[in-house]
Amino acid sequence: MSLTRSSGAALLALVLASVAVPASASPTATASADVRYAALGDSYASGTGAGDYSDVACTRSRNAYPALWADANDPASFTFAACGGAKIPDVLSDQVDELDEDTTLVSLSIGGNDSGFASTMLSCRYSTLSACERALETAGKYVVDQLPGELDSLYATVRARAPHAEVVIIGYPYLYKEGGLCLGGLSSAKRSAVNEGSDLLNETIAARAQAAGFAFADGRPAFAGHEICTSDAWISGTNVHPTAEGHQSAYLPAFSAAASGN
Repeated sequence: MSLTRSSGAALLALVLASVAVPASASPTATASADVRYAALGDSYASGTGAGDYSDVACTRSRNAYPALWADANDPASFTFAACGGAKIPDVLSDQVDELDEDTTLVSLSIGGNDSGFASTMLSCRYSTLSACERALETAGKYVVDQLPGELDSLYATVRARAPHAEVVIIGYPYLYKEGGLCLGGLSSAKRSAVNEGSDLLNETIAARAQAAGFAFADGRPAFAGHEICTSDAWISGTNVHPTAEGHQSAYLPAFSAAASGN
């Protein structure tokens, strides 16, 4: 990939240091009773793997962070439009219509499926290291060359549909711990390569969120120490998605902090 771990970390530090939600465009609601919340995105937002599904087709889970936030904050309205398997065109065609001038809060997790998450993980789990690296290189080229423009267009549409909303873009966690043994999991080299791919994806998403004036909630520190192959994993080694505990203990506080402007 063209972006190294060290240069990527430096870029992310600069991005996160300057991410802000302009007060004129994205006022934060002062009370939960005034909040009209819409949750958009893919399987990491819908709660695939978290169980207790309210919609099996989209794997919308009552344990997913959007539903947990709504349960805890009792907003005036809550629309759960995120759907497992969604890509950017799906959000544009099936989800953004849920936004309007009355929407005050939006969460959005998207970009993983567009960059070939499923096929890349299959290559890394069931093929050789070189095949894994080739798949990640292909995904990385898309993330660098095409994803930024696609995110810009999507974010502009979200802003146009919900001109007064605070928008929080949710990033993806590292999937695997690095170093040491990972019985039944990936080799150390594959785990490092997958996590470097996560860096590139998250840094691209964070940069485009900043450009749009949206907040960014980073999933990597939220799940730190609880990746696959740790003793207390909050990501399933079977479906490589956050568990119910991951949504409760990692994504929910990360989103809550970003949504409250902390």
